[in-house]
Amino acid sequence: MSKKVLIVTGDAVEALEVFYPYYRCLEEGIEAEIAAPKQKKLNTVIHDFEDWDTYTEKRGYGIESHLAFEDVKVEKYDALIIPGGRAPEHIRMHEPLLKIVTHFFETDKPIAIMCHGSLLLTPIADVVKGRKMTAYHACKPEVESMGAEYINEMDYVDKNLISGHAWPDLPAIMREFMKQVKQAPVTS
Repeated sequence: MSKKVLIVTGDAVEALEVFYPYYRCLEEGIEAEIAAPKQKKLNTVIHDFEDWDTYTEKRGYGIESHLAFEDVKVEKYDALIIPGGRAPEHIRMHEPLLKIVTHFFETDKPIAIMCHGSLLLTPIADVVKGRKMTAYHACKPEVESMGAEYINEMDYVDKNLISGHAWPDLPAIMREFMKQVKQAPVTS
């Protein structure tokens, strides 16, 4: 039986942070499913670091979600990926998603969180209280307000929690994530 990874996101997800992990899982023979507020073609965005003081944003490719949050059966998945972009700030308002994410923390399954993905955790701050993680530097106040320690590094591993600063850090994030997924017992 193969491993199965859940990716949770919505419109305005950072394109590289959803496409790279999705195809990386498939490349390894790991089944990956994308869950969103509803099953549909999601709009992605491309963030770039140009000559601005912050990142710029452009429209990206579309990507199909496979199921709605309310249809996710958490026990079928071995690991979780939370991409960044602007999606986390609005999908965190969906109660079924918060239960999904809480499950992965409570069961110590591998969790990869990129960039602004940390914003998704603010309504369920207790899951990261006392943990260490990194995120895009503008998310530092939210990470600290949740009771987590913000680590000023591009990627950081705190047991099953693998966090990264932004899309340029995907190789390191996914290397550790794949290692943990392959070592985890199959739950699906």
